[in-house]
Amino acid sequence: DKGMEVTGLLQAKALGLQVFHGGTALKDGRVVTSGGRVLSITAVKQDLMEALGEANRGVATIHFQGATFRRDIGHRGLQLLQQPLYVSTGTAAQMFLPAWELWADLWVPLGHPHCWVINPICAMSVLAGGLSEGGGFAAFFDLKASGYHDPILVSQTKGLGPKLQVAQVCKRHDTIGQELVALCVNDLLAQGAEPLFFLTHLACGKLDAEVMETIKEGIAEACRSAGCAFLGEQVTEVASPCPPGHCDLAGFVVGAVERGQRLLGLQRAQEGDVLLGLGSPGIHGRGFGVVRRILLTSSLHCSSPAPGTCGDTTLGDVLLTPGKMFSPALLPILRSGHVKGFAPTAEGLLGGISRLLPEHLSAVLDALSWKIPEIFCWLYKEGNLSAEEMAQTFPCGIGAVLVVQKELARHVLQDIQRQQEAWLIGKVVVPCHTAGSHIEVENLAEALQQLSSGRAEIQPQPRKRKVKVAVLVSGAGSALPGLIGCAREPGSCAQLVVLISSRPGVEELRSAARAGIPTRVIDHKLYGSRSEFDSTIDRVLEEFSVELICLSGFRRVLSSPFLRKWKGKILNASPSLFPLVKDGNAHQEPLESGFKVEGCTVHFVLEEPGAGAAIRREPLPGDPEAALEQRLQEAELRAFPLALQLVASGAVWLGAHGRTCWRR
Repeated sequence: DKGMEVTGLLQAKALGLQVFHGGTALKDGRVVTSGGRVLSITAVKQDLMEALGEANRGVATIHFQGATFRRDIGHRGLQLLQQPLYVSTGTAAQMFLPAWELWADLWVPLGHPHCWVINPICAMSVLAGGLSEGGGFAAFFDLKASGYHDPILVSQTKGLGPKLQVAQVCKRHDTIGQELVALCVNDLLAQGAEPLFFLTHLACGKLDAEVMETIKEGIAEACRSAGCAFLGEQVTEVASPCPPGHCDLAGFVVGAVERGQRLLGLQRAQEGDVLLGLGSPGIHGRGFGVVRRILLTSSLHCSSPAPGTCGDTTLGDVLLTPGKMFSPALLPILRSGHVKGFAPTAEGLLGGISRLLPEHLSAVLDALSWKIPEIFCWLYKEGNLSAEEMAQTFPCGIGAVLVVQKELARHVLQDIQRQQEAWLIGKVVVPCHTAGSHIEVENLAEALQQLSSGRAEIQPQPRKRKVKVAVLVSGAGSALPGLIGCAREPGSCAQLVVLISSRPGVEELRSAARAGIPTRVIDHKLYGSRSEFDSTIDRVLEEFSVELICLSGFRRVLSSPFLRKWKGKILNASPSLFPLVKDGNAHQEPLESGFKVEGCTVHFVLEEPGAGAAIRREPLPGDPEAALEQRLQEAELRAFPLALQLVASGAVWLGAHGRTCWRR
């Protein structure tokens, strides 16, 4: 409850404790509750048991009506620290590697945002010739202490196959560990399971300590992100025919799910359900067998510049981009009861979706509804593949697919989009025929057409559904009339659904009202911080299910969390200045800088601006002697509507490297 007086804070401070306020407020000189997690009591001592006792003493001194607190925090950490470590080292360990230290920097969450404990990690065991006198390594995991009541254990093992061979050719091993963990953990999510611990085995012709360390660091970092423990890595040095420098890597993960929270998938999908796709740039599994074949006949090599317009990295860098790991951010959504099924697409887009559908149902996808990374367009053209072969072999930019009831789809999609890119990509239908594949991907060949290096003028393609757009103003913009006219044109891909002003009484509010566009005034002067102001804007955007944002003379600097959430979905216009000025502040920068103003650029708004995020550039019109501000406004009025149509149609989007991508 809110408004309850909090007492005992001074007593807790007198005990030498730190009290972090999360849900409190000051009212008439008193500290009162304001909802949610109210306080966190922290004790720092030399001994964990002593710290636990002091923190609980602090909790006992603080009171407010309805207060509740956890009594189990810290006990799992005590149990783990009291367990002995079993360390096994083979006879050849010191011949190839320095002594391996316990990794004290791997942390396991205790199910509470303020309490963590170091997890004991077994040291590495190295086997020469596949033999070990110690018999490998062993580790223990206390499932009861993890908080489960009636768990089902779920296990998964994966190898990297041809992708590891490409990594060895490119001499790039920094992403391999992340890729392996992602493959294993994502398959656990298909059962609604949380990853608990991970182990791996490496077989190689001759041990390379530097390569081993690189792979190990990648695995450890991925396990941190997944919230699971990395229990160890076993290495086997094998005899020929394995050549020196080559290796094979396999991972094994164990997870758990409460008996009633398992995802059933096949039994629950029904006609009319919606398919949501989660974005991922990686290529996995059998797809790399095709990649290797294409590389053998291509004029490009792993060290060649990457094809397309989405960055200046090498082809090898792009091919070895690890797949997206969806846990733990996705786990609460999967366990919400709103998701009927979840399947990764590591073995191909069609294979992933087929795991979710019973025999009597089919699915129809629209490939124009999501962003396909440029690398798949290159593989399609360079390998002379058909659209059907692409869908069977590659994920085509979709890392996983969810089945959701149609009425809940928008709600679930918005929850996912707070964490990462996701789209509504298709629906479940009753098949018209039984022959051939029962999954149809419409417009895939069209979506895979690669843009020529010249970036010729692209005309937006009419879409079946208009994209919902919000315009943010402060009274100083000139693009609103053009945006309104653009949205009214036949075949327009954009619909203006709301105008938000940071100042009351500006002309844009009256213009929007005359055009029948809903308006909201969110006066920045009424908010104590930028985050509060941005949060209010965000709630209005969600109220109108906004998908794109246009800044037209918007004078407020948006916070980093807001920009991260809406990355690739905010457009702004700035003078074409070199060097570039900060996004969102272009019109406030002095033009007397010694640099020539050449025109207006409409671009994606990023935390760190760059020339690669430009969408449309318009030269300054009219008489060079005319006022610069007037000429900039005219250029913006022409450029902004065209840029909006390009983005709303899906012809232009922001790529993974923060650069604008184009599609024919």
